[in-house]
Amino acid sequence: MKALPPRLLTAILLLLCHAAPAQKGEFYEIKVYTISSAEQENMVDEYLEKAYLPALHRAGIKTVGVFKPIAADTVNFGKKVFVLTPFKSLDQFVSLPGILQKDQHYITAGKTYIDAAYTNPPFARLESIVLKAFKDMPLMEVPKFSTSARERIYELRSYEGHTEKISKNKIHMFNEGGEIILFKKLEFNAVFYGEVLAGSHMPNLMYMTTFADRASRDAHWKSFVNAPEWKTMSSLPEYQHNMLRMDIYLLHPASYSDI
Repeated sequence: MKALPPRLLTAILLLLCHAAPAQKGEFYEIKVYTISSAEQENMVDEYLEKAYLPALHRAGIKTVGVFKPIAADTVNFGKKVFVLTPFKSLDQFVSLPGILQKDQHYITAGKTYIDAAYTNPPFARLESIVLKAFKDMPLMEVPKFSTSARERIYELRSYEGHTEKISKNKIHMFNEGGEIILFKKLEFNAVFYGEVLAGSHMPNLMYMTTFADRASRDAHWKSFVNAPEWKTMSSLPEYQHNMLRMDIYLLHPASYSDI
């Protein structure tokens, strides 16, 4: 049987995608801890593993990701810990601190971190980024790999636009333009795609893809840039100059991460 032309295949996939019933999109928070010492890293790890993640699980948030940059990336970005939390609604996000304050197990297990003295802070800086899921991938997906956590690569990307309008244009490229479909076709194992509602690098979008190991990651990106669909999409006049800056974080999951 003769293969369909790439543009026709993309058009068919787009029709099937948009014909499906719309799902209510999730919201995400990405916490970014900047760590300045091994002691701080240990304190944050103990807090997340023993107190924070178990408390979120009790609150009905079952899948929380914790990630750290691969060794090579600590040279560029320093020591960091990324915590990805999905929320069914903004109300759930806003109500979480109150829930934690009433959770005695959380308060007891997290005491060292929660009650840290100003002379011994648990981190150098903490950033919180709030995102809304893209409409063409409204729910987070958890990848499944047989490789160890030390081998797996979770790639977090941030794309900034030079205006809010241009950032929306890049989001359109992912949804209506077919970029999400191409990532799915090439098996990039995306965890989420999200528009940043509040953060320090706006206007921007962020997304996370996953790979069995570094060699697999490099091979997947090679296939992406050489894909006929990408070459056609990226050459369209409406999608020119729609990204000002790109940040790429290559991460490993923590041993206690749910993802």
